[in-house]
Amino acid sequence: MKKLPKLGFLYLDYVLRFFDNSNFKGWPDKIEKVVYHWKNDKKRFINEIKKKKIDILIGNIPATAYDTFVEISKELPNVRFVPSIHAQFPNKSKENVTIFCKKNKLSIPKTKIFEDKEKGLKYLKEKASYPQIIKRSYGPSNYGGYYVHKVDNYAEAVDLINKKKYFPIYTQNAIKLKNNGDIRVMLIGHKPVCAFWRYAGKNQWITNTSQGGHMSYNNIPMNALELAVKSSKAARAEYFACDIAICEKTGKAYILECATAFAAFPYIRDWIGQYLMWDFTKGKFKLPHIPLFSWEELGKINSNLLRTMRHIGFSKYKPSYDGEFIINDDPSFSMEKICEDFYKNFPNNIIETRLELSKQTNNNKDLVDKQLKKMNLNKASLTELMTLHAMQEELAIEIHQYVQENIITDSTDLLELEEIDEQMLKCWDNNLCDMRIDINNINNDILLKIKGIGKKLAKIILEYKKDVGAFKSIDELENIEGIGKRKLEELKSRFKIGE
Repeated sequence: MKKLPKLGFLYLDYVLRFFDNSNFKGWPDKIEKVVYHWKNDKKRFINEIKKKKIDILIGNIPATAYDTFVEISKELPNVRFVPSIHAQFPNKSKENVTIFCKKNKLSIPKTKIFEDKEKGLKYLKEKASYPQIIKRSYGPSNYGGYYVHKVDNYAEAVDLINKKKYFPIYTQNAIKLKNNGDIRVMLIGHKPVCAFWRYAGKNQWITNTSQGGHMSYNNIPMNALELAVKSSKAARAEYFACDIAICEKTGKAYILECATAFAAFPYIRDWIGQYLMWDFTKGKFKLPHIPLFSWEELGKINSNLLRTMRHIGFSKYKPSYDGEFIINDDPSFSMEKICEDFYKNFPNNIIETRLELSKQTNNNKDLVDKQLKKMNLNKASLTELMTLHAMQEELAIEIHQYVQENIITDSTDLLELEEIDEQMLKCWDNNLCDMRIDINNINNDILLKIKGIGKKLAKIILEYKKDVGAFKSIDELENIEGIGKRKLEELKSRFKIGE
């Protein structure tokens, strides 16, 4: 990478700041700061970002400003928002969390949202099983549990809705919680870095620690981590957190909340900063090494001390090559057995599938617009590449390096890389968009980066395009001398008309 991107911190008046320069230790360039002042500040804010020539804007967007920042992002198409606007969709409201989970087939408690109050009350009276969890559907999804209520019967439900004036009516089946607690999982780059049980306080049912609950870092079930990984990949989030319930009867995991905005000790924010610098520089900065279940050891440290600790690191095992282990090998030691057990301690690989959006998603007309876009390998960040099946950090960096010199128009172009095979590409194809190049928007530099096109062919294609003005069909390439049917079929996998 010849030039580092220009970073900027997104701050908002009256909102706590999640990041500052100390979380990006080692970044050599100045990190700009831009503050959004609410009200009618959109135009000034956009101009400030343009004036400071910011490439990447880092910071969470409050729920009340989400729609405004959707508009702002459209005015700044060349600025990367971190987390992305899409990843922050669940932050806006509990209703958005439900939409996000249904769209991506993530398990959640049975949830109903009623725009019609009478229909909602009829459901609560005739069909709902109790207890029910009634939540304020709008506003931040992560508000410390203060807008989450349990009702044990219809009369309590009606009294609560009328008293709190919650509308739309948002109600969920209550999950009988294993160990009377739920689990918070924090992820960076789709990998769990911290997880803990949250137990309700005395004579309380809600588990949020801000309301008297307590924590334990031990014995986090693997299916909770797997569900969290799946949700992070669905959001394509650089960092993410999920609150997960484990059913006492079935052991099944359910997402209660998920968001990119969450409370985290400074050392976790340091890890996020390190990861983002790795992502922004295409691997030039070192990726933080955070072993799975390291939270169990860190959790032994008094929380008053732990919250003050910064830039915590872990050593990484490197095998010896001096032969001493083989010479002194214990015949009773089974490396084969160790290898079998090793992988049982990690979440299964998540093969993310993108299925069509359910037609029954509370009649939300705007939901299709928010559907996850498929990936273009030529433009994907390292975080996005890491969502692909069996992707490793080193391979993601290698792909990024490949696209510096080449334009990928078909996933099979990557077969040139030693670590990629056809089976891997089959797993990726459903997640990739049409990467062919608009033939009416080409130049010599673009053509020479496309596989199978040399200087001679590039020249005659550009000369023909100059003569005709614009291609109306890719089949017109057959009019060019030297391009036969076989070459035409090959070029159809490289070019298209329009975006």
